[in-house]
Amino acid sequence: MSASGPFFRRLLVVIKQTAYEEYSQLKLRGQAPKALRWKRLESRYHSHKECVEGLLSILKANNVAYSCVNRVELDRQHLADVDLMVAVGGDGTVLSAAHFLDHGTIPLLGINSDPISEEDKLVKKKKGDERRSHGALCSVTALDMKEKIPQVLFGGGKLSTRSRIQCVVKSTFSETRLVPALNDLLIANPSPAAVSRFRMGWLKDVDMGTRSPLRDGGGSGLTPSGKLASSLGDPQILPRSQYGTITRFGGKPYDVIDSLNVWSSGMWVSTGTGASAAMAAAGGSPMDERSSDLQYLIREHMIENNTCRKEVEDLDQGLLHKNQHLHLRWNSQKGRIFIDGSHLMHNVELGDEILIDSEAPPLALYSRWD
Repeated sequence: MSASGPFFRRLLVVIKQTAYEEYSQLKLRGQAPKALRWKRLESRYHSHKECVEGLLSILKANNVAYSCVNRVELDRQHLADVDLMVAVGGDGTVLSAAHFLDHGTIPLLGINSDPISEEDKLVKKKKGDERRSHGALCSVTALDMKEKIPQVLFGGGKLSTRSRIQCVVKSTFSETRLVPALNDLLIANPSPAAVSRFRMGWLKDVDMGTRSPLRDGGGSGLTPSGKLASSLGDPQILPRSQYGTITRFGGKPYDVIDSLNVWSSGMWVSTGTGASAAMAAAGGSPMDERSSDLQYLIREHMIENNTCRKEVEDLDQGLLHKNQHLHLRWNSQKGRIFIDGSHLMHNVELGDEILIDSEAPPLALYSRWD
């Protein structure tokens, strides 16, 4: 080891609360489901605890100061003087921990505490286990922790920069900036059986001189619906000469251009990191995890039969490049924005406006290395 001591001075270890612990609390109140397989849950619990204890032993052996907090109790006050956050659990724990790293100045290391071992693969017929975390965001596992954690502590490992989604919600009397999303956003009606109605468009700086209203904020070309509007004149997609609305976010004026009224099951928005998760399952396109672009996908878009049907369908999915801002005006009575899964959400109402872009501070996340 280096004679100069560890590279990091103080760590915050964020520990997952296992399903066994959660259901045990419900069992005490007589509320636990009857079909639970307690032996399996207990086995996973012990694997997780062994990983946590092993990690703390490694930190002590390397004279690294640390503090521990349960994932559900994590608060910003725990970040004082911390220069590395370690999330022990799975992808969900990494995502929850990342929400507190708003400024992107503290790196994050994920440890998969209960990975599928080679022995498991040989014993079981299935190569995967849907009950376990995939560990896609975890660069270290309980199986290689003894080797890799000391490498990280003394300045090794592979630290990567991941883009995140910035989302701002403007209501009648307030404007709320949501925590940056590392994987994805799902914007939909709270009821999966209800239609999600919204108007989708792009934001353009008002003071951009004589630039074409059908061009994107970065000047790189026409926005997707701008191309359709200019070539086809579809009544659903109106260029600024026919439709234009001035709105403000953070006091800055924007023109909402190339609007499209949408009836659907909602919309996915993902980063390059999240493109292999729910976005991929929904039919999205693969992306480089290091990409600064965002991808959007309208779910089950209800399109009336017209001469432009194929062109409108082409707008169901697309990329949001740097300096482009996606704008939604929520037209259903109720709506909800799910941030990196189901644990964190924000409610929206009729008339709320939503700004989405890639301008959130990026996250410093350790990636897998050999």
